[in-house]
Amino acid sequence: MSAACASSAKKAIEPGQHVNEPFEDSRRLTGANLYFDRAGAALETAPGLVFDAKTLVRWRSNIARLRDVLGWPEGATVVREHATGASLAYEAPIDQLYTAAEANEWALYAALGQRADDTPVNDDSETPRAHIAHFDEDEALRQLKALADAEAKPRVMDLIRAAQQHAVPAHVDDDALSIGEGEHSQTWAIDALPDAGEVPWSPLNAIPKAVITGSNGKTTTVRLLAAMLGAHGQRAGYSSTDGLFIDGERVEAGDYSGPVGARTVLRDARVQVAVLETARGGMLRRGLVAKDARVAVVTNISADHFGEYGIHTLDHIAAVKLVVAKSLAPDGLLVLNADDPQLVKHAASTGKSRIAWFAFDLMDAVARSSTACGVREGRLILAIDGIEHDLGEVAAMPLTLGGSARYNIANIAAASLAAQALGIAPATIASVLKRFGASNADNPGRLQRWFLGDVQVLLDYAHNPDGLRGLLQVAEGLRSHGRLALLLGHAGNRLEEDFRALAAVAAEARPDRVWLKDIGGDYLRGKTSGQVASIIRDALLDAGLDEDALPLCLDEAEASRQALVWARPGDLLVLPVHEPSRRDAVVALLDRLQGEGWRAGDALPDMANHLD
Repeated sequence: MSAACASSAKKAIEPGQHVNEPFEDSRRLTGANLYFDRAGAALETAPGLVFDAKTLVRWRSNIARLRDVLGWPEGATVVREHATGASLAYEAPIDQLYTAAEANEWALYAALGQRADDTPVNDDSETPRAHIAHFDEDEALRQLKALADAEAKPRVMDLIRAAQQHAVPAHVDDDALSIGEGEHSQTWAIDALPDAGEVPWSPLNAIPKAVITGSNGKTTTVRLLAAMLGAHGQRAGYSSTDGLFIDGERVEAGDYSGPVGARTVLRDARVQVAVLETARGGMLRRGLVAKDARVAVVTNISADHFGEYGIHTLDHIAAVKLVVAKSLAPDGLLVLNADDPQLVKHAASTGKSRIAWFAFDLMDAVARSSTACGVREGRLILAIDGIEHDLGEVAAMPLTLGGSARYNIANIAAASLAAQALGIAPATIASVLKRFGASNADNPGRLQRWFLGDVQVLLDYAHNPDGLRGLLQVAEGLRSHGRLALLLGHAGNRLEEDFRALAAVAAEARPDRVWLKDIGGDYLRGKTSGQVASIIRDALLDAGLDEDALPLCLDEAEASRQALVWARPGDLLVLPVHEPSRRDAVVALLDRLQGEGWRAGDALPDMANHLD
């Protein structure tokens, strides 16, 4: 399959004009997705590409013809037009998705009346070849047929069909196929698959699953639900932006909030129940992994990631997040935020009849469902089919910081509803809420708090304007007579207006000092070091902050250290730290300082001692 580029195109591309690639982000869809419920392929037209309704009709016709030539069954064919072009997607056999993606590219080229150049396709083959769209239609279809035949894996398809007949889930990727899940699963290498008759079917089965998404609060909700499952006596495995965890122990570090993380958890023989953090990017790039989940949660919808994959509005983001409803079993429970107008607006579009709602005010939740969770008179109430369970005083739950962390109250309510859907007793839920978050180790990187003499420090993920606003609202409630310091940066794969929106939220809090930083490693995402920090700094200057109050320190760990050097008694330091290695270094330093009784003005150890 050809490499996707063209995202930097600026000039309009006219029909009939020779181009390299009139598309970007051409990709395989390995599970249920924004466009349909099965596997397939999708691409985004290149920014600046000029096309009309007839072009899209021709693309559809080309997809129909290639299905006929390749012997593929009928399926959904979707055109999703948006502000910068169109998403073109169609269903295809899961064992021939590389061919499906290149066939999609050919269908667009042919619809435009264009041909690809003769640049070799980067598909790891031993013999470089030109893109299929370099040839005339008859030759292109002949080559696509040869590619499809070579890629087809009849034994994979036989095993998937057999698993369906046994009502057992099967998960396949480039390297392996697994049947069953967790402790009831078995996995085979893709080149060493058994015949269906050789599979030991009786011990293979599904395990209970929860799928968690949202713009903010996903990881906290996942961790809290996993803790409840552990208290319930079940060995939970979960995938998250912070890694893969089995029974509370991290087995892999990194961002595993996509399909790879979900499959890895579902193939681990130690896992009895799975909690799967499911981020927007993974759903758009590849689709869902989980099927027949007991519960799916959407924490909230906020403005983030505009401009990627044709997502430009809050309505679009809501549609993407609500894809998790497709992971549910027929009697599964969808858990939504009644305080979020987008989720209220779009809930009916999921077609799900079993929806539970949570809200800050219990009355707002129970007005929508007999299964609900929210606050009444300072206490968290879980209502199940009209029967109320008191889960405790909200202010006494450590995650709420005395009730000031409103967004964590929402995460707690969401996790409580998910827990009851997984069969956890209200008393067990209440016992976990009473203790979870008392230790910084419970929820690393999310609303962690240190007292360093008379200096308070908050460390959080806060990766978008809504997340930062919630964090700064907590800070305002904790702030006394001292000064406020803030670290500020953003991942590079956002629009300039996103950086300015983050700066506007920061400026509203009137911080006394803001360190502008990079989010390094993979988070630069196409930007050069310092580029995002410079944009944010300019926006803060425009908002009236003094130039002297905006130092530039691109390394997150060093910026945190500089904030500690600057601090004096009574100050509050708010440190959104994102790059995992830097976060771990900052947490280690803060733990050490708190343990040693460090006070503002004391010497600091070298940060290098806390970096690997």
